[in-house]
Amino acid sequence: MTESQSSTDHKTRRSRPVAGSRLGMFVLMVATVVSVTACGSKASTTSRGAGGSTLAGQTIVLYNAQHEQTTASLVAAFTKKTGVKVKVDSNGEDVLTGQIEQEGSRSPADVVYTENSNWLERLAARGLLAKVDTTTLAQVPVHDSSPTGAWVGVSSRVSMLVYNPEKISVSQLPKSVLDMAEPRYKGKFELAPSETDFWPIVQSVAKAKGRAAALRWLDGIKANAGSKGAGVPDNETLTSDVARGTIAFALINHYYFYRLQATQAGGVGDAKVATFTPRDPGYLLTVSGAAVLKSSKHAAAAQAFVAFITSRAGQRILESGDSFEYPLAPGVPANPKLPAISSYEPNAFSPADLGTGDLAKQLLQESGLI
Repeated sequence: MTESQSSTDHKTRRSRPVAGSRLGMFVLMVATVVSVTACGSKASTTSRGAGGSTLAGQTIVLYNAQHEQTTASLVAAFTKKTGVKVKVDSNGEDVLTGQIEQEGSRSPADVVYTENSNWLERLAARGLLAKVDTTTLAQVPVHDSSPTGAWVGVSSRVSMLVYNPEKISVSQLPKSVLDMAEPRYKGKFELAPSETDFWPIVQSVAKAKGRAAALRWLDGIKANAGSKGAGVPDNETLTSDVARGTIAFALINHYYFYRLQATQAGGVGDAKVATFTPRDPGYLLTVSGAAVLKSSKHAAAAQAFVAFITSRAGQRILESGDSFEYPLAPGVPANPKLPAISSYEPNAFSPADLGTGDLAKQLLQESGLI
């Protein structure tokens, strides 16, 4: 039974007053009004939870592909504010996207939260996402969300190089992501091609230079990384390997460096970060986002969660926590340990330009990197 039903389904059988008894009728009318008013007041009060939310007591399922520490902080604050509980199912965004596609209308998930926008674009293209409330979309810049309103941006990250100055000087670093395919960088870097943060860069190169050029580039960086260097599992390992001097440099998203620097004593050693030439295809500002599934059984609560994580309250959690991603809501500053986002000069590709990522996956498979 829904909360709205609880205040309307309890019909009270009333005796018909004796004809001619005005006093009896008056007393009965007063009693009825008092009874209905009391019943309505009770329903209204019990349906509200923390923060006055009428959704309190519900539980939504979140398919989470974001970093678990980031999501845990957002979920805890949301539940405290609304009384809505969140059951979190975490996995890789490629895994969760495939799972949603298989489950279709039977999916138990209400919300999906990914590291990269291309997976949300893929789900939107398959008609599996509901429209995000317009008030929620208005909380972040329009170009950081779905052009059709199917998902909303939550935070952003910048691709950059992490390097060890004892292994390579900043002047020797590649100026373009395309330079990484040149023979002079053979054995100098590692790759994590199965790490889905790498896929938007592949998509960007293909969009800027064409499919054939992107495939040649992938063949070149695969050869330079070698069989061992092309099999690194994730960006955390890349960052740690550079910090330890195992390898000279690697291509990562910025927050892996700053998180390791902040959370582990001596975590980055003498490693530093550098960017490619302004507007290079490898110099990307990518967006993490969230969406409500069309099949959600708790759509209002799901929309409330998406609204919260893009609100100032939710975005301030990104500012103060150890996420080290850039909040998207205007006026909410990033973690003070980060460079100002205005200091970056990435290329102009938007989430819409980067699309579903299907081409990136095809190219990575053709090159044998995944």
